[in-house]
Amino acid sequence: MWRCATARLYADGARVRRRRNPCEGDRHRAVTVSETYTQPAIAGSGTIACGLAACASVVSKTVLLARSDASAWKAEEKAHALCAKVEGADAKRVKVTTRPADLASCDVVVEAVVEELEPKLELLRTVGEAAPDADLASTTSSLSLDELGSGGGYPERTFGLHPFNPVVRMELIELCIPETASDEIGPRARAWCESIGKTVVEVPNEPGFVVNRLLFPYLFDAVRLMEQTGMEAEEVDRCMTLGANYPMGPLALIDLIGVDVAVAIGEALFADSREEHHRPPGHLIALVDQGKLGRKAGSGFYDY
Repeated sequence: MWRCATARLYADGARVRRRRNPCEGDRHRAVTVSETYTQPAIAGSGTIACGLAACASVVSKTVLLARSDASAWKAEEKAHALCAKVEGADAKRVKVTTRPADLASCDVVVEAVVEELEPKLELLRTVGEAAPDADLASTTSSLSLDELGSGGGYPERTFGLHPFNPVVRMELIELCIPETASDEIGPRARAWCESIGKTVVEVPNEPGFVVNRLLFPYLFDAVRLMEQTGMEAEEVDRCMTLGANYPMGPLALIDLIGVDVAVAIGEALFADSREEHHRPPGHLIALVDQGKLGRKAGSGFYDY
């Protein structure tokens, strides 16, 4: 749900070229159509959902499920715009709907809504019933996949598929297959992710997976340093972009992720580890209380 600080930045107007996984061997090339997904659906209307739909349109028709007519209109506009940035994507292959029944023939549904347990559980129950033969993926990186599987009612069909923002530019997908999931899901999910141009790393079933678990202590330390020293956000970020050669400073990255999302991820990590470096700093919580959620709200550490 965020852009990795060490990622290469692309020009906003650049069209992204799909890349073959350099680790891909004969085993992946031998995967047939019947062993991967051919009728995907993405449930959600935000940035992650629309980015996944654009990438999926490279290889097949894709259903994008929105909650309301208003969100469907915005999602269609956003997904079509993102298709223009992905080589091989086709906006005509993205069908936006508000009817769960339109997912009936789908073989995978990727849940991509707000990083909160109850909305995700409600959506997984809905799409699980509407698409009885589909594997069910969640884009969470901080919530328990075991709880999502059992609470959603389909533990044998539920797994983790965590892309990164912006999806059309970021290559990595963290793939997490819980012990309760069917053995067939892993190969199917990996083959599909690679078919849409992503590099897959299978990660342990722990809150934060790998990237967030390592990244957020760094981000939170940057906030604490700013609090303790009185430095400006621009100064902290400039130190890391010029001194460590990161393309984006930690505070600007929090704004991109969403301050509220960063707090939610930190709270989930802290609940699991009880380690102080996972606890969200007070300054972040204060920003959330003020409605300063980062880029999406027009202000956070910076004004947009």
